Amino acid sequence: MGNGITFVGLDAHKKGISVAMLVPGEMIPVQWEIVNEAGAVKRMVRKIEREAAGEVRFCYEAGSLGYALQRQITEAGSERVSCMVVAPSLIPRKPGERIKTDRRDARKLAELFRAGLLTEVQPPSEEDESVRDLCRGREDGKEDLTRCRHRLGKMLLRRGLIYTEGNAWTSKHHLWLRGLRFENEPAQVVFDDYLLAIEQLEERVKGLDEKIVGVSQKAPYAEPVGHLRCFRGIDTVTAMTIVSELHGFERFRSPRGLMAFLGLVPSEHTSGYDPRRGSITKMGNGHVRRALIETAWHYRHRPALGAPLRKRRKGQPAQVIALADKAQQRLCRRYHRLTERGMPAPKAVTAVARELTGFIWAVLSRDAHASV
Repeated sequence: MGNGITFVGLDAHKKGISVAMLVPGEMIPVQWEIVNEAGAVKRMVRKIEREAAGEVRFCYEAGSLGYALQRQITEAGSERVSCMVVAPSLIPRKPGERIKTDRRDARKLAELFRAGLLTEVQPPSEEDESVRDLCRGREDGKEDLTRCRHRLGKMLLRRGLIYTEGNAWTSKHHLWLRGLRFENEPAQVVFDDYLLAIEQLEERVKGLDEKIVGVSQKAPYAEPVGHLRCFRGIDTVTAMTIVSELHGFERFRSPRGLMAFLGLVPSEHTSGYDPRRGSITKMGNGHVRRALIETAWHYRHRPALGAPLRKRRKGQPAQVIALADKAQQRLCRRYHRLTERGMPAPKAVTAVARELTGFIWAVLSRDAHASV
């Protein structure tokens, strides 16, 4: 593989990049270091392109640097230049290796790239990446809000103050909180600070929700989001999380491929005639996996068509609604069949989430082919 192609491995960090260039016919790469600046990257690409006779292929590991380096390389080079972002968890590793340096990592990337042993990460466009960051920002806001609520709740619990008039964090609960007063000034200061942080985060999450709803009503998100909202347990935020994280959906050729990408398939260690399967792999995209498992909990209830779901389905294609109804019937039966056999509820919900992934693949693959 790689006849006449120059392969370049990059071990990229915040301050510097280690470069390893494998020219055709050579086994030992040419290596050097550059600073991680746009100008230096541009000069490196032009230098390698001058020295290479044919096509030039760059690669580096996906990580905290994101896809900015890939875009810089693509823009700096001609049509002969391409750059691949590699999945770090799928890079082959020798068990006996005990020395790790930037130069060795860059050389290893170049050699494995030429051998065809690296797995590419699908890069999003700048627009897709910005929408994905919006959804992840909202997820971070919810996590921060949950932490703040736990801090305040545990502080009140230590003082014997327990809310018993309904569900927590409703408007009635907020009125009860605002009416609390402490005799000790330090305790009152801490309580007021916790409550202020909660109110600020609630407004922050509300604002992000409004932004996500606004983006979901525009192309290319409006159609797939509208179709996903036909499913029970999936509203705008969950649908946008799925669509933004699974950009370039046409790369998933089968529902099993999508399940594996989301880490919802069982792990396996089979040797000879002794197959052993364990818990799910949890590889791939954890944001979508979390959203689907949260959605799967809705299917423990008997199939129903409430007013919110009926409203979400208004104006959507009949075939999508029929598929969502089929999912509701099948997944509810699946959950109860598994729990009646003695399977714990969280494990049964995970199995339901795996099957729900197949229905989502059917909807999104249909949308992906329709847009081509």
